[in-house]
Amino acid sequence: MSDDNEILVDLQTRLAFQDHTITELNDVIADQQKQIDTINLRLKMLDDKLRSLEESVDTGRSVPQHEKPPHY
Repeated sequence: MSDDNEILVDLQTRLAFQDHTITELNDVIADQQKQIDTINLRLKMLDDKLRSLEESVDTGRSVPQHEKPPHY
């Protein structure tokens, strides 16, 4: 019966480790999804801005010029 208890303890230990690993992996995936969502949002904003600038150039409207930094 001692072998049966050792096997049971080993299986329980493995299960606990796997549960912990799955939880950690889930947390990593959730964090990565947040990062992907943020990157996608920023990409869309940049794409919208680029399209707006392209339209400004195509229609001949003036594009606002940024001031040069004071050290120039």
